[in-house]
Order: sequence, then structure tokens, then C-alpha cells
Amino acid sequence: MDGRGIHRGVWAWLWLILSTGLGSGYGQASELADTLSTVKPSIVGIGTHVPTRRPSSRLLGTGFVVGDGHHVATNAHVVEIELDDLKKEQLVVFVGTGNNPRVVPAQVVASEREHDLALLKVSARLPALTLSTRKTVREGENYAFTGFPLGAVLGLYPVTHRGMISSITPMATPAQSSRELTARKIQRLRNPLMVYQLDATAYPGNSGSPLYDPENGTVVGILNGIAVKSTKEDALSEPSGISYAIPVRYLHELLARLTGG
Repeated sequence: MDGRGIHRGVWAWLWLILSTGLGSGYGQASELADTLSTVKPSIVGIGTHVPTRRPSSRLLGTGFVVGDGHHVATNAHVVEIELDDLKKEQLVVFVGTGNNPRVVPAQVVASEREHDLALLKVSARLPALTLSTRKTVREGENYAFTGFPLGAVLGLYPVTHRGMISSITPMATPAQSSRELTARKIQRLRNPLMVYQLDATAYPGNSGSPLYDPENGTVVGILNGIAVKSTKEDALSEPSGISYAIPVRYLHELLARLTGG
């Protein structure tokens, strides 16, 4: 083989690497970047607002718009709070990005603690995400989630993480001794809720974030860093590098009960 043949072989080899290796990685990143532009307008902060308080707004968790655009899904524990009526404290969602998000009053219209899900209603019509109709996901599949893991100290800036479904696992785990058993844990051991375990770190502010397909933004689950971890690990103070999500079929059921469908 002459020098030109060697050069042609080298270029062919480099093209093969770029098209099958680096190229595919770039394609995946590009797909998520395109998807984010449509997902982020549907991501909202969940919190409370008091005009005379400083700061006036307090972020409690993450939510995302579903259904007719007037409903927001989140975790039930995010909105299980007592509002100070004397100070005219309101439950609100924060819409937009940056230091001056729009504050939209919200009302809890459906909630169920078993799967830690809640639906809020807002007067503003917002772009909604599509909920997957798949019965389950497959272990080994990659997904993304977007939310507010560290709150909004510097403003409302949604953060996106990627994670693989590392396991579809029972929400309950056996206690080490009978002294650790509670009525709630016994019930979960008898009828365990299967959740998605991710090899990604989520923080308390991620509670209520959508877990979605990075190619098209279709939601397959709802991040739950508090209720599930308290059952699975009994440890909340430090993130473990493992996160959990509630399957979206339970959100479908809650929406159906709300709308009578």
C-alpha cells in the first residue's frame, strides 16, 4: 500500500470513530439540548409568597405542567404545609427563569399520600408536558430530570441531570429488627410500591421534578427524594448518589380521578 492508500485508510478509520463513537455521543447530547428547549417552559417552582416577607417568596420544590395546561404535578409532601393566613401567605408556582419569575397563585385540587403525588390548579395556561402511556420502563434506559435541586437563592434557574434506570425496586425494605417496624412499613412490605431507582443524585429541591425521555420529553416518572429515601434508606441528610422516581401511571390515575375520566 502506498502513502495515499495509508492516508485514505487513516481517514476512513477516523470517520468510523466519529460516526459510531463520538458522533453518537454528540447526537445524544444534541437531542437532549433540543428537548430541553421544549421541556423547560413547563418546569415551575412550587412555594409560598408573602408580599411583606423578605424575601417575599420561598421555594419548596419543583413541579411540572400537565393536562390542560392549568394543572401542575408535584409531590404531596411538597405542598403539605400550613399557610399563615394572618400574613396572607399564598401557595404559588413560580414561572420563568431568572431573578424575577412570575408568581402565580395555586390551589391543591388533588392529593394522595400513598404515591406522594399532588395536583395544583393555576389560572394561567402554561405549556404542558406529555405523559408516557408505557406501563413501565426498562432497566438500563437513560432518562433526564429537570428541577431546582438547590432552591432559588440566586434566582429561578432549572438544573438538568441525566440518569440510568438502574433498578425497578420495591419502595419498602425489610427492617433489621422488629423494633424498626411501624404500621406503615408493615403495610408497604405486604404491598410494596415498585419505583424507579436512578444512578443520579437528586436533592430535596428536586422533589416533584419530571423524569423524561431525553429524545422527546415524554414523562415516565416523578422524582421523589424524600418519601422514598426515608423508606429505602432512612437517611436524608446526605445525598447518596441514588435517586428514586414514582412511575407516571399513578399520576395518570390521579388525573383521571380529578377529571372523572
